[in-house]
Amino acid sequence: MAKRLLVAYGLWVLGGPLGLHHIYLGRDSHALLWMLMLGGFGGGWLWDFWHLPGWVAAANGTGVPGDRGRTVPALSPLRLAGQVMVGIYFGLVAALGLPWVPALLAQPLAVGLGVQLVSSVGDQTAEAPGILAAAFLASLLFQGRVLAVLPTSLAASIAAQRHRRYKPRGMPRPRLAARLYHLGLACLAFAAPLACRGVFGAVGVLGTLSALLRAATELLLLPLRASWLLAEVLGFAGSSPAREHGASFEPSSWSERQQRAYEVLGLPAGSSAEDVHRSYRELVKVWHPDHNRHRAEEAERRFIELQEAYEELAGPRR
Repeated sequence: MAKRLLVAYGLWVLGGPLGLHHIYLGRDSHALLWMLMLGGFGGGWLWDFWHLPGWVAAANGTGVPGDRGRTVPALSPLRLAGQVMVGIYFGLVAALGLPWVPALLAQPLAVGLGVQLVSSVGDQTAEAPGILAAAFLASLLFQGRVLAVLPTSLAASIAAQRHRRYKPRGMPRPRLAARLYHLGLACLAFAAPLACRGVFGAVGVLGTLSALLRAATELLLLPLRASWLLAEVLGFAGSSPAREHGASFEPSSWSERQQRAYEVLGLPAGSSAEDVHRSYRELVKVWHPDHNRHRAEEAERRFIELQEAYEELAGPRR
């Protein structure tokens, strides 16, 4: 089906940053690049305005470039610069969206895929294995640091230029539904890590805001609590029933000496008087100095600790 220039310009106006005109003209690699970069951050979308007539003619088979007869395409400084920039962009996105993946794996892979994508724009392409090999080698030399994304992208771009070639003619083009499906999967693979990182960041921000809100509430209620505590001390307000009857058995409600006494007797805090007497009688038999002459000093020390612990706990009860 012949492509119309008017339709291409209409799609360029309506969805140029998303590459709709490239999808219409069968330039899927260019369309994917524009989807992931929003039309080259606007600049590439404006640049497309001047090239649409030639692309429409090429899609209709009437505008084949004159140098297509060569075995290897001519070197394009513009394509080389685009490969380096897109490789850097993909590498930084991988560092932000995949922090849990080792940099020696995520960074060169992302850079190599970005360079390969630019190499496949138009009627040209490049050998992907050579590009990925150069990217991994350069990243390994720089130990996968974030700043290594520049030399990694440069090495992969040089490899792409060395292995550039024309796409074969006469290849059957997939149907539009299959092309859109593949483009959607590629966009999802690119955006999913960034979306997950954004969700986790938003959850962290909400947690921080919640903590700040609680701190502000406690600060606002501090004068009221201090006034109530002062009223209790002066006798103008009664204490809570839980404080009067000792309803709370948390370790923080006992004094340090009582906590230490329960530990010496091997009992949990708040044990009954019967448990205190029973534990005391059993431990006294074990640590009586007359039964531990081979370790008299330790037995005497433990015996005294047991006596003091029992007096601490049993004294107030009696």
